[in-house]
Amino acid sequence: MGISNKNKAAIYENFIQFLQQKEQYETRITASYLEGLRKHIDVEFNLNMTELHTIACIGEQEPINITSIAEKIQVSKGNTSKIATKLLKAGWVRKTQLNDNKKEVYFRLTPAGKKLFAAHDELHAKEEQRMYDFLDQYNNAELEFINKLFNDMISFYQ
Repeated sequence: MGISNKNKAAIYENFIQFLQQKEQYETRITASYLEGLRKHIDVEFNLNMTELHTIACIGEQEPINITSIAEKIQVSKGNTSKIATKLLKAGWVRKTQLNDNKKEVYFRLTPAGKKLFAAHDELHAKEEQRMYDFLDQYNNAELEFINKLFNDMISFYQ
């Protein structure tokens, strides 16, 4: 095995280890994140991450319809509709219609949904800052390479 193949094998092994660590981290952080949200807004709720991302999408784009939510969170329209129905019943969102289009249903956050959205936004900002702090160890050339690598990996897996 040549030096290049040794390097490729080492990169592949590190990548597999990274994926495993990332999965373990996401399991830990999701539980911690949901608990943090519950404490932050002082309301008990039973939502998964896709439902929280749906609330975030509505909060960022309201008023927004099912088709647009599905596109933005990359979930089927059928699943998005089920999620929206659950969020509606739980009081996180409400249905509205625009004055010029009475057929189309749009969603907006309720006051409780806005509180959850704000807490979600705050926790995301903390996680983003954590990543920025991590990236501070690299110079601009290294950051450009990392960005290229991630863009190439996204293309590879699409």
